[in-house]
Amino acid sequence: MIEIQFIKEENRAIACDNNKQIGECDFIEEKEYWNIVHTEVESSYQGQGIAKKLVDIIIENAKKENKKLKADCSYAKKIIERYK
Repeated sequence: MIEIQFIKEENRAIACDNNKQIGECDFIEEKEYWNIVHTEVESSYQGQGIAKKLVDIIIENAKKENKKLKADCSYAKKIIERYK
């Protein structure tokens, strides 16, 4: 079972499979923005929608914190554009 966790104090979200980290999405807090700078999933887990779930949980938490989003990460940028 893949578990997605948002870790605010580390500015990232992680994906774990039975306590083994298999993906992450990192952001930098810049005043009123969260800038997603990196999204990665282990190759053996790719194609399962895990990266999208990582970006989605950051989007969800940004809304809760009243933060705007931008992305230097090309993958995250595509996901954010879909929400506009």
